[in-house]
Amino acid sequence: MNHRSPARKHPRHPAVPVWLWIRTHIIDPVRQVRLPYLPPLLVYMAAGISGLTGIVGTFFVKDTLGLSAEFLAMLGFWIGLPWALKMPLGHLVDLIWRWKSALVVLGAVLIGAGLAIMLGLIGSTAWMTQFMRVESWFVLGALLAPVGSVIQDVVADAMTVEAVPLVDDKGAAFDDRTIRLMHTTMQTLGRMAIVGGGIAVSVVNIVMFSGVGTMPEELKRSVYTDIYQMALLIPVISVAGVVLAGLLKRIRARKYRELGLSDGRFIPGKDRSGPAVQPNWWILGGSLVFVLFTLVMGLCQVPYNQEIVLAGSLAIVLFLMAKLLRELSPSARRTLVGTAIVIFVFRALPGPGAGATWWQIDTLGFDQQFMSMLSLISGGLALLGMFVFRRFMAEKSIAHVVGFLTLVGSLLSLPIIGMYYGLHEWTSALTNGIVDARFIAVVDTALESPLGQVAMIPMLAWIANSAPPHLKATYFAVMASFTNLALSLSYLGTKYLNQIFRVSREVLDLQSGAVTVPADYAELGVLLITVTCFGLLLPMLTIWFVQRSPLRSA
Repeated sequence: MNHRSPARKHPRHPAVPVWLWIRTHIIDPVRQVRLPYLPPLLVYMAAGISGLTGIVGTFFVKDTLGLSAEFLAMLGFWIGLPWALKMPLGHLVDLIWRWKSALVVLGAVLIGAGLAIMLGLIGSTAWMTQFMRVESWFVLGALLAPVGSVIQDVVADAMTVEAVPLVDDKGAAFDDRTIRLMHTTMQTLGRMAIVGGGIAVSVVNIVMFSGVGTMPEELKRSVYTDIYQMALLIPVISVAGVVLAGLLKRIRARKYRELGLSDGRFIPGKDRSGPAVQPNWWILGGSLVFVLFTLVMGLCQVPYNQEIVLAGSLAIVLFLMAKLLRELSPSARRTLVGTAIVIFVFRALPGPGAGATWWQIDTLGFDQQFMSMLSLISGGLALLGMFVFRRFMAEKSIAHVVGFLTLVGSLLSLPIIGMYYGLHEWTSALTNGIVDARFIAVVDTALESPLGQVAMIPMLAWIANSAPPHLKATYFAVMASFTNLALSLSYLGTKYLNQIFRVSREVLDLQSGAVTVPADYAELGVLLITVTCFGLLLPMLTIWFVQRSPLRSA
């Protein structure tokens, strides 16, 4: 007779599958870190740490500079434009593969110059203004850093290819499945390094900004200066990555030569014994013309210069996409076009601009430390969202994912709109001050933060899966440029909305302290509602159109 009762069976505890999930999706990738992975991870981490100065910059612009929300949106357009040049930069990396580390150093110099300008503006404003206006210095510093970041990002992408070994420590070749797994791990770790760097700086900001909100202006600037001095380590970290890469490559080369392997075998994806990469003068020459054209448009203040640059950029990228379409079957062609339209519209949605942040600071009382805490919550949950939603992203179509993100994003914008019209005052009175503006902001940030990663990953997966096998690098570069141009259009849309709905914070004269521009948030509520309506209707209408047209969506 079996005396074992059902109660004595050992049911799986709910914590067990949770722990297995954590071990499989988070701990195991970290355990798979190899020493050759560290160089590109250092460059990626430097990119994540670059957000260290973000909050300082926000408060400095608000409190010191007389720049309008419209101007800042316009500046965002120019700042985002270098990311559309990843294709020629990628080709340049291929051409100078042996000396690609020099590009990381160049990027570090540009990033360091941008940080040094901001450090000078905060700590030595009077001296800096002897040469140029504060606003001019700020624009120059804001433009230098993203150029350096783009250059380093392209090289880091190339370094991930070289970081994955083709043979083990004994010289035995890895099979294709193992190599694919290592590449996947490398890309996952790269994303983790970027987000992890952002989390680290959020923690630093929380500590550094303790009590800053009540400090006099002089002490605030001292804290801001300390943060920018710490930020000067960012380019040092990226340069350390390429120095370590060179050192590891020499060690690995020596070891493999002792095993009797040829030099070319220890550089995955780049067999040095193969034919040299030939320069594509269409790409290089066309890119040079584009850069010169963009500089002329920007510096000469030609009317509608941003629109002209965007139209020219889109024309070039669409021409290249048309060339790629010839390599695909008619069915794959329709799928690519339909999916590209959906993603472009989703990423091109306008935002409210800087005015929403100014209102949160002035009206809701969000100080530097609290905004740092929001950034920490956002970064932590974004990292978690990469793993939680991975299966959802793999199983659902891009149209389904975009539709889901559109609905959820629109719902999560409602609390901010509600607070503009006094929602937090009602909930605070109802809950004895518990559910106040900060409580609502924390909950809203916690729910919204994973969406950014969820939106990016299926887009990248689609690009990888739909690329022709013999044109993967070119395909990636062209589609990346296309999707990045959507962000440029987003900034233009934000600028147009800020022209229609005027929002301004209080601007004081630096010398006299007199109010030169009064605060005016009267039209912010309508602006937030308009942005939410665009964010809901445009993607959903685009999905509806694509699904009912001859086009398809992946």
